[in-house]
Amino acid sequence: MNVEFLGGAREIGRSALLVDDSLLLDYGMATGNPPSFPVGDPDPDAVVVSHGHLDHVGAVPSLLSGDARPPIHWTPPTRDLTRVLAEDTLKLHGGSYDCPFTHTEVKRMSQVSEAHGYAETFTAAGYEVTFYDAGHIPGSAHVLVDDGETKLLYTGDFHTEDTQLLSGTTARPEADVVITESTYSDVDHDPREQVEERFAESVRTTIWEGGTVVVPAFAIGRTQEMLMVCEAHDIDCYVDGMGQKVTQIARQYPEFVRDADALQRAKSNARFVTGRDGQRRRIAEKNTVVVTTSGMLSGGPVMSYIPEIRMNPTNKITMTGYQVEGTPGRELLDRGRAEIDGRIVPVSARVESYDFSAHADRDGLFEFLDSYRDAEVLVNHGDRCRDFAEELRDEGFDASAPKLGERVTA
Repeated sequence: MNVEFLGGAREIGRSALLVDDSLLLDYGMATGNPPSFPVGDPDPDAVVVSHGHLDHVGAVPSLLSGDARPPIHWTPPTRDLTRVLAEDTLKLHGGSYDCPFTHTEVKRMSQVSEAHGYAETFTAAGYEVTFYDAGHIPGSAHVLVDDGETKLLYTGDFHTEDTQLLSGTTARPEADVVITESTYSDVDHDPREQVEERFAESVRTTIWEGGTVVVPAFAIGRTQEMLMVCEAHDIDCYVDGMGQKVTQIARQYPEFVRDADALQRAKSNARFVTGRDGQRRRIAEKNTVVVTTSGMLSGGPVMSYIPEIRMNPTNKITMTGYQVEGTPGRELLDRGRAEIDGRIVPVSARVESYDFSAHADRDGLFEFLDSYRDAEVLVNHGDRCRDFAEELRDEGFDASAPKLGERVTA
């Protein structure tokens, strides 16, 4: 079995793996200005998608240009989330040469879509393929590929700990080769209960003092998690942005979340923002919580709230995820200032950061990989892939970190 690393090798973003020139695993894009896409020009017989995040599915519609019509295999939530992301990408980049697809290719996805549940083996490009719950976002999957001689496990993104939204992965299917993500290979997450309690206490204090709390959150996974955290701690909130639509999608697939009733309570607890008639400005003046996109302050409704609350030190901005170097969110965390309408302005509101990551941390990665000490381990999807591969070798693993464009025989 030959695996070519078209993206996500020694980097985070644009994940794409081509197996024997015929089976494509993920086809993402890396956000940026301009965005970047996988290398090469694959023409697969079939596509298998691990989960619905932009860095894993963002370029999938482009595979359907011209006469190409490879079947696309995914879970039902991943199918629906990919369409939402594709439509949003067209809205942002549709008139730009940077966008590699049009509305036509997005519509074609429904024609070639084949949805599968967990533990349902199916055939794709002649391989036997099985999805296992990866515990990352609703519908996320480990992908097991079997050609009759070699079993390849592509972990996708995964989490080993329970959260409000999802149960951590417990799947450890037998495999000869494991391609593992390594996003947080040098980080130990605090216990989730402690993080939640610190967040809830901080929010309650700000509201008691008369302030407003803006919670920037990624639309897929993080927004739903934050709504559930608020409900579990008896905190009223608003929800704004694409996360509203994603919450509705998650509600349609109760079997892909940890507690569908709890998600419904969280949705009922949150008031949905339409953005009409100055609604956002009025909300920003209330003693309340607003969970809104985007998670790194790179646009979206959050940029309607920050100008309204930024000058009052009683107010608070609580970051809920990793802020990539060079993003407005990172600038706010590091320097206490934000770019608004093209101007860099100071922010007097308090800024806090909480680790609500949906990725396995260092302990989680080692705990997961401990089941694969006899397998070959290929490390990708991380800023320190080579370092983590070396650390695995020190622990007795047969591990390496392929380069972008490298072809590995497994």
